[in-house]
Amino acid sequence: MSSLPERKPEWLHIRLNTSPSYVFLKRLVREEGLHTVCEEARCPNLQECWGSHRTASFMILGDTCTRRCRFCAVKTGLPRAVDRLEPARVARAVRRMDLRHAHVTMVNRDDLPDGGASLMAATVLAIRGENPDCSIELLCSDFMGDPRAIRLVVDSRPDILSHNLETVRRLTPLVRSRSDYDRSLGFLRQVRSLDPATVTKSSLMLGLGESYDEVVQAMHDLRGAGTDMLNLGQYLQPGRTQLPVVRYWTPEDFARLRVLALRLGFRHCEAGPLVRSSYHAGQQFQDLRQQRRHAAGA
Repeated sequence: MSSLPERKPEWLHIRLNTSPSYVFLKRLVREEGLHTVCEEARCPNLQECWGSHRTASFMILGDTCTRRCRFCAVKTGLPRAVDRLEPARVARAVRRMDLRHAHVTMVNRDDLPDGGASLMAATVLAIRGENPDCSIELLCSDFMGDPRAIRLVVDSRPDILSHNLETVRRLTPLVRSRSDYDRSLGFLRQVRSLDPATVTKSSLMLGLGESYDEVVQAMHDLRGAGTDMLNLGQYLQPGRTQLPVVRYWTPEDFARLRVLALRLGFRHCEAGPLVRSSYHAGQQFQDLRQQRRHAAGA
């Protein structure tokens, strides 16, 4: 694998934004004792989302992951005991932020019998209880393919249920710890089987050494699993211990892939160098709702 390119291209430069909204969200997260994937995974969009859009992606089940994926900055090790009051604090934070769309993700918890599925489901119910008009998006682990755990989160009725394929088949053993390409596709397929009304979503990182044809094949595989929405973004090395960037895909590359994704039948595709799983998630869901209204009217 080649070494990290010397300089990031111009389109990856990030503007700082420490607005009052950014300060408010940072304080709120601390006051409620919560974690966000924005901070833990060193997301390049933190300044934009917190400072301009007043959105955050809550990360539950602690800040320690039981897997050691080679692209991720979230710390790994033996997690603490599950905090059963965490769902209520997330719901309260959603209310204080006056969110219309809540995005909740999790660390992998392979140490738990259900992989953390019951707490994900409890978080959906808590948010619904305090924020009945707020749509909810979950980004889940694969729960090691346990059908009972997957059913738990499906039965909680999130509006969007996401699981990230992350990379192409060939690179999965190198990039993702204790994960399996076909198991991830199976997760999405099972969600579609259990509740066809639930919108499913997945994301791919580009720049780890995959070819264009491999990305296209992964897109075909996701559509074959019934995936509704797709996010495509540039991988950025978060630290020296993570995998280096092999290639910077251009904005034109992402635009081309977005056109292809829509032709393949994805109902929505967000594609660009700084796109991440939760990027503009609320707007994506509003766009999807608008599509449904137009279809119903037609």
